[in-house]
Amino acid sequence: MRPPVTGSHRAPGTLPIESWLLMGKTRQQLLLASLVAVGLLLIAVPGARGGGNSSIDAVNAAAAARGAGNHAAQKAKGNSSNGSSDKQGDDADASKVVPAATAPAGDGHTPEATSTARPGAKNTGPGNSLRTTGSSLVALTFDDGPDPAQTPRILALLAQYDVKATFCLVGKQAEKHPEIVRQIVAAGHTLCNHTWSHSLTIGKDKPEQIQADLAQTNAAIRAAVPDAKIPFFRAPGGNFTDRLVGVAGEAGMTSLYWQVDPADWDHKAGETDAAHTDRVVAEIKKHVRPGSIVLSHDFNQPDTIAAYQKLLPWLKANFTLGIPGGPAPAATTPPTASPTPTETPATPDPSAPASPATPPDAAVGAAGAGGAAEDAQGDG
Repeated sequence: MRPPVTGSHRAPGTLPIESWLLMGKTRQQLLLASLVAVGLLLIAVPGARGGGNSSIDAVNAAAAARGAGNHAAQKAKGNSSNGSSDKQGDDADASKVVPAATAPAGDGHTPEATSTARPGAKNTGPGNSLRTTGSSLVALTFDDGPDPAQTPRILALLAQYDVKATFCLVGKQAEKHPEIVRQIVAAGHTLCNHTWSHSLTIGKDKPEQIQADLAQTNAAIRAAVPDAKIPFFRAPGGNFTDRLVGVAGEAGMTSLYWQVDPADWDHKAGETDAAHTDRVVAEIKKHVRPGSIVLSHDFNQPDTIAAYQKLLPWLKANFTLGIPGGPAPAATTPPTASPTPTETPATPDPSAPASPATPPDAAVGAAGAGGAAEDAQGDG
């Protein structure tokens, strides 16, 4: 017998038993790996689905976060806007006021503390203050005095053109210069309370503090002129609030704003005196109209006086100047002459005696009497 074939010798097209065994092992591994993979797949598919939902949720969460951020930003913006509205509303109930920076007399006059107001009506300013005169009169107002140097100069100019103005007096200045207060009143001008120390933040004070400030200012004015009438109040900077207007009203004073502000108080850097004067003149001429209240300053403002040397003749020629709330100028329509009835002259009677001629002196006297009567009618 031949010995069995061993080693690498084998029949053609056959594999050794070791290979078969190895292939079987490999197939078992593959099968096992497949089963493991199927098992993992069965476990992973729900997880994958859950993972898909988690991904969507993550995107939604991101979007939600962005939305929340936008909402927060909008809310913050809304709160900012509402804060402004709240301040305006709070002005109405006299609990809050927009703060304004403190500045010395004669400095910035841009309104900073507005209240419920900036109503649409043309004749009202912040806090329902008076913005126009209420008629065709143009009112000139001078703030921050009295000034011992400049106020007498503007008084002389106003007297030259027979113009009455309103002077808004600072209490401290009135206390220092009572003789100027007396000059203002003696010249027939109108007085206005402009606070004790030109406080730009008086509108945020408590009502009793405002009342004390205005009373102290009026007392300083009346120390100079005991029976002085003070019909107006003006907030420094135009920073009126409902509270401030209310307290002034309780003291019998109308709050006086303005329509025309030539910024005569703002002497810009590098601006010459002549250029400043010309700018003030141009601004007033450009913006003034019937009913305007014009803001100007006599405290430490020599260029303002120079501007009014040019402005007063022009204003006088083009407008009727007076006091806010004053009576409107009377109409100047010339009276219509009554027609003389036409009569047919009667035929003279030849037998009637002739009428004596009127003496010339009597005719002149009659004409003079008629003229006097017309003059008396015109004065009335």
